[in-house]
Amino acid sequence: MNNKKILSVFIISFIVPLALAFVVLKLDWLPARTVNNGDFLVPEVKLNQWQAIDPKPWSIAFVTKDDCTETCLAQREEIKKLYLALGKKQSKVDLVLLGEQGEIVEGFKYYSLSKESLAQDALYLIDQMGLVVFTYPVVTDPQINRLTNQGLIKDLKKLLNYARSS
Repeated sequence: MNNKKILSVFIISFIVPLALAFVVLKLDWLPARTVNNGDFLVPEVKLNQWQAIDPKPWSIAFVTKDDCTETCLAQREEIKKLYLALGKKQSKVDLVLLGEQGEIVEGFKYYSLSKESLAQDALYLIDQMGLVVFTYPVVTDPQINRLTNQGLIKDLKKLLNYARSS
């Protein structure tokens, strides 16, 4: 009788957690909140020939047009400030302008973007292999952009802290 009790307790201790996990997944009770500030880019975009610009482990990218307006120039300056905010981790991050290479901008690398799958009103976080991981919207309100940029810095610092190669 004692062996049957032990066997039934063992089976129950295995089946109950498995059944609870199944119910949680089927009823979609998982929390929807994530710890990242940016949005994952869907569908996945991988940039071909990304290795040609000799990228660092992570890149902050901005889609540029041929005619850069005042807001575009202001956004470039904000990106440079983001880079400065990284402190000692600057050596692991590149600043990249995506699009046609117009005037040479100090501190930025250029990547010729042939496809229009990336919006022009966003910042992108790109890994070393050319996979566009996160997108951060850019709007005309500078206060909202500051909050977005702070979120980008937080995400980037987490990625740099947990990277195996750093």
